[in-house]
Amino acid sequence: MGSKIEKTIARQQQKIEEGQFYEAHQQLRVVASRFVKQDNWNAAIDILYGGAQALLNAGQGGSGGDLCLFLMDVYNKAELKPDVGNKGKLLTLLRQFPHDEPSRKRLIGEIIGWSAKFGEYPAGDPELHHVAGSLYAEDREPYDAERHLALGTKDSADVLARLEYDWYTEDESHTAALYAARAIFPYLLTGNVRSANKAHLIFTSRLGQANKGLGVQEVSSKSSDLRVYPSLPLLNFLGLLLLAVQRGSSDLFRQLTKHYAVYIKEVGIWNDALAQMGESYFGIKIPRQGNPLFDMMGSMFFGGGGGAAQSPKPKKVEAPALPAADLD
Repeated sequence: MGSKIEKTIARQQQKIEEGQFYEAHQQLRVVASRFVKQDNWNAAIDILYGGAQALLNAGQGGSGGDLCLFLMDVYNKAELKPDVGNKGKLLTLLRQFPHDEPSRKRLIGEIIGWSAKFGEYPAGDPELHHVAGSLYAEDREPYDAERHLALGTKDSADVLARLEYDWYTEDESHTAALYAARAIFPYLLTGNVRSANKAHLIFTSRLGQANKGLGVQEVSSKSSDLRVYPSLPLLNFLGLLLLAVQRGSSDLFRQLTKHYAVYIKEVGIWNDALAQMGESYFGIKIPRQGNPLFDMMGSMFFGGGGGAAQSPKPKKVEAPALPAADLD
């Protein structure tokens, strides 16, 4: 960073400390625009990054957010790659945002779009998805968190499973599988079996730790171990579904969906997801129109109805009580 740019940022920092937020914000935009016209991308980025940090640290989310969005415009015009340095600036700024600042959500969308356009991941950079999803999880915004954590890193399954479990604790005990599925299905639908298994393990472990009186039966074989919950048949279904996916057994999948059909029907929102899994993992063709993967994920996991909650607090996932069932 050149001394001239450092002096500019220092002058505006002083104005910000004096409470002259509007003047500092406007001056930073003017200086950055001048550099953009000169195609001096690095100078523009330094001005906007430093200014945005100063404003955000002063609690000026609106002005800071505006400079962040300007920064993203520069990133796109300069066709910058989502390398460690470029991502690092954005992640630093994201973490400094007030959680209730409206421009943060737009900024996250811009960041993901930029990383998809200039990076190697068509759906956006996993690290950026993970941080965005984690921030939403901290703010108890489960639908937005789910959307990003499903496309995140190997650490995202832990965050998502814990989010869903915490959300579940606000609901009735028999709805455990509905929340567990919200952590498991997105990974299965995107081909991430490892994260699906991790999410299942974390959710059920927390369930067992918090409910010492919950009846659990350990079923072991040469190839696998499984926890069976006599009072939670759909949670058993999820564990067996993961087992069927790992084995690639279409026969087991068909048996499971048949055996648990009455419970799946009661939920009412799993059919499309299971149809997609049947085709993806077991080659079971299902006639359909449109793009069921996106339609299903949009309605089921990202804020749709059909029995899902409309808000994490105080609304809950709606589902009728499920009686216990013995496994075949």
